[in-house]
Amino acid sequence: MDSGSANEAGAGHWRVAVVEDHLLQRRGLVSVLRAQRGVRVVHEGESLPDLVGWLAAGSAASAPDLLALDLHVDRGLSVDPDVVRGLVRDGIKVLVVSEMTSLPLVRQVLRAGATGVVSKRDSIADVVAATRTVLGGGRWMTRELGEFLAREGDRPALSDQEERALVLYASGSTIDQVATALGVKRETAKTYVDRVKSKYAAAGRPLRTKVDLARTALADGYLD
Repeated sequence: MDSGSANEAGAGHWRVAVVEDHLLQRRGLVSVLRAQRGVRVVHEGESLPDLVGWLAAGSAASAPDLLALDLHVDRGLSVDPDVVRGLVRDGIKVLVVSEMTSLPLVRQVLRAGATGVVSKRDSIADVVAATRTVLGGGRWMTRELGEFLAREGDRPALSDQEERALVLYASGSTIDQVATALGVKRETAKTYVDRVKSKYAAAGRPLRTKVDLARTALADGYLD
């Protein structure tokens, strides 16, 4: 882990933190960022909780201007959108650097306030451009995600719980298993699934069977 203070960053430098659990990928991204004029990497770590702990132990002046964030951790929990929302409220810009294997999670993090997304398959030039764009207050989105979001016009808006219920149920879970995973009663879980069906029916896309739900969830990017 590498950390620094505002004094170390110096005047005229953007402070950047990197969260990536794969060591080689993290070192590669850190190397790219450190090579950019006006950018100083003040923290690098394996997980978002690591960053939150580092922030809690330091001063407000040491907080990064930008967080380059991988969403998935192989040896722990994936990123919690609520934590991202809190960081954004504290003034930290968030750039997602993702393998794009979970579009639902990317979408939730965007809702939480992230303003940039790049794929790990994108070029170094794109990663640098995305970093500078987000630091400058702009938005950056990888082409494949932009194309996906552009197809969302006929997809009804679901609440977070309805979306989670859809993903679980369409993935093969029973209603009882959905209820357990969401921490709600069976009747509540069934209500979430019924609401999903009703919203799709209202959008002209009726879902009559569990197979219909699975196919639609896959087509709409809820399932990987």
